[in-house]
Amino acid sequence: MARRPTLTRIGGPTLLIELAGWRILVDPTFDPPGRTYSFGWGTSSRKTEGPAMPPTELPPVDVVLLSHDQHADNLDEAGRALLPGAGEVITTAAGARRLRRQGLRRAHGLHAWETAVIPPNDGESSDDGGARDSLTVTATPARHGPAWARPIVGSVIGFALSVGDAPETAVWISGDSVLHDGLRDAASRLDVDVAVVHLGGVQFPVTGSARYTMTASSAIDLIGSLQPRAVVPVHFDQWTHFREPGESARRVLDEASVTVRDRVVWLERGLPTVV
Repeated sequence: MARRPTLTRIGGPTLLIELAGWRILVDPTFDPPGRTYSFGWGTSSRKTEGPAMPPTELPPVDVVLLSHDQHADNLDEAGRALLPGAGEVITTAAGARRLRRQGLRRAHGLHAWETAVIPPNDGESSDDGGARDSLTVTATPARHGPAWARPIVGSVIGFALSVGDAPETAVWISGDSVLHDGLRDAASRLDVDVAVVHLGGVQFPVTGSARYTMTASSAIDLIGSLQPRAVVPVHFDQWTHFREPGESARRVLDEASVTVRDRVVWLERGLPTVV
């Protein structure tokens, strides 16, 4: 792919993507550490670290992508406060309805495999100084835990990003999801350059062995099917409900086959990296 994205990992699931002149913020979480958040139904988590940068240091954001809005580890109070200043906010259909009721008129909701095309404003330029192409955002299937948990945890989506009329997916974001048939279907349908995979192996004592995001082992399965050029892990630090922290996930991925481990790019928090 001609235009390689620049990614900045801010912490948890929060990621700034700069792609062909577009600035895209994924799952904004900017609250300071120390607070315990309730996720409902007897589940909770404490934030152990702050973001790599405060929201005041962000460049102007064109698009915010929210895999879901209902949990503070994907959208906290400080993240919610910056939404009105973003150009577009794209999330689940249910999430967009909630955000619009809260006064955010530019919230756009998608179901899996629905698409939003964001045209460039007149006079805007791409990275190479030419006219900026449109950005296409396609929602991809995600499931935030076991099938039985959906009425409790709510809906979640991932995002496939493409620029202009390119058929390839420049960046695919798995969203907070376990490995399931919908994710495997996305892997079979998409031609992905850079894959952002949410790890952490989230668990809560009240639901025992049930997991709500992928482990590194399940990510290996997904990467083998997807075969992207590069894989960027996120969503493994800053919260106590992450049961497989980054160092554990790194060991598992380092021991994977060469066709998997050579694709993995670990980002240093706060450091913009061309991937």
